[in-house]
Amino acid sequence: MPRHSAAVYRRRRLVTLVAAILVVAVVGVAVWLLVARPWANAAEATPSPSASASAPESSTPDPTAGESPAAESPAPESSAEETPGIVACEAGDVEVAAVTDADAYDPGVMPQLSISLTNRGSTDCAIDVGSTTQRLTVSSGSDVWWTSTDCQENPSSMVATLTAGATVTSKVPVTWDRTRSSVETCADENRPRAPGGGASYHVAVEIGGFKGTTTKQILLY
Repeated sequence: MPRHSAAVYRRRRLVTLVAAILVVAVVGVAVWLLVARPWANAAEATPSPSASASAPESSTPDPTAGESPAAESPAPESSAEETPGIVACEAGDVEVAAVTDADAYDPGVMPQLSISLTNRGSTDCAIDVGSTTQRLTVSSGSDVWWTSTDCQENPSSMVATLTAGATVTSKVPVTWDRTRSSVETCADENRPRAPGGGASYHVAVEIGGFKGTTTKQILLY
């Protein structure tokens, strides 16, 4: 009997090994099919014709279903009565007076001039107390030495309510530099100076269209 070569034996062993691998693979697939049962899952997922036919048709959803009802418009609240407007002050109710920080001034001391405003009436009233309506004048006899409006800058209006029975005074006084004023000499540093030595001057004031009934006397030294 002829003896086969080593190559023949190797081929036989290779064929046997491949056949064994195929057998193991087939057995493994068979076991997986028995355990996993994929056909059963597919059958459960597919509804039967009878079940589909017996299922009730879903009704068309109501487009308003689930929506909250529209909020009702709130009823308008009754408005409060308007506060009556404050009437303008009248001459018979307003008392205007000149106020100074001293009665006599030593040489070189500048008088500080203010306006006092009193409502003698029984009701509050409105008055324009802005610098546009203010005017302070310093005179010696009939000679007017100084007027606050001659060189006034940026005058303004300010309407305020003057409470009945109340007295108010200018918050910021006006300084008189003891010189003679004029609209032509506002930038002049050498304006004539008012004589001192005990000379008498009178301060007159006006505000909101109302003039002071009296003047305030001051003495310059």
